[in-house]
Amino acid sequence: MRKALAILTALGTAGAVALAGSIYIGNESEHKHMEKAQIGLDRAVSIALQQVQGKVLEAGLENENGYLVYGVEILKPDGTVADVKVDAGTGKVLRVDLDKDEHGEEREGIED
Repeated sequence: MRKALAILTALGTAGAVALAGSIYIGNESEHKHMEKAQIGLDRAVSIALQQVQGKVLEAGLENENGYLVYGVEILKPDGTVADVKVDAGTGKVLRVDLDKDEHGEEREGIED
């Protein structure tokens, strides 16, 4: 947690971090490249739940900045929603985005 907070502090409130996965698909739809995923949806969900505990709201393949990833939305026990990006090729958690806090500010966490 401290590491993620330190990274966020260094990045500033914008927190813009380019996401780079292992399977590049450019501007094409993730549906055209489903067969390229090296891990399945169930495995991606399991990996995401190891990173963020809670209830899965939605999960599926996405084109994130030209890379094939799984997006797993998880409702955390504190009521916030985390969007965990899991690399469809390696299974590595690439990024965890958190919803807005009670003040309307976006909270964002980054996996090392």
